[in-house]
Amino acid sequence: MPDLLLRAAGNLSANMATRREKIEQMLHKEPRDAFLNFSLAMEMVKEGKTDLALSQFDRVLEVDGEYLAAHFQKGNTLLALRRLDDAREALRAGIRAARSVGDSHAVGEMQEVLDGIA
Repeated sequence: MPDLLLRAAGNLSANMATRREKIEQMLHKEPRDAFLNFSLAMEMVKEGKTDLALSQFDRVLEVDGEYLAAHFQKGNTLLALRRLDDAREALRAGIRAARSVGDSHAVGEMQEVLDGIA
């Protein structure tokens, strides 16, 4: 009986797509969906694929330059990589975008991170 359970579990996991694969499948149908593009970038960050994630954040911002979370997370990712000048630039772009849409909370969050960069 345990062998049967192990085989069943193996078949189940082989048939289940990862979260990233599911997002990629949805993006195939809706390539300009900013939320799906952002979700893919965040999955890439979780996987430690930061270069891919940074490119994906750029894709989000190409689709929607006012997607403030993408600016913020791009800045944080660059900061984690110790790419300080690039992080500053990303956060400043995010602050400009946040101001243009009147989101003072996002301005404050990004400014706080920016101010904390040595």
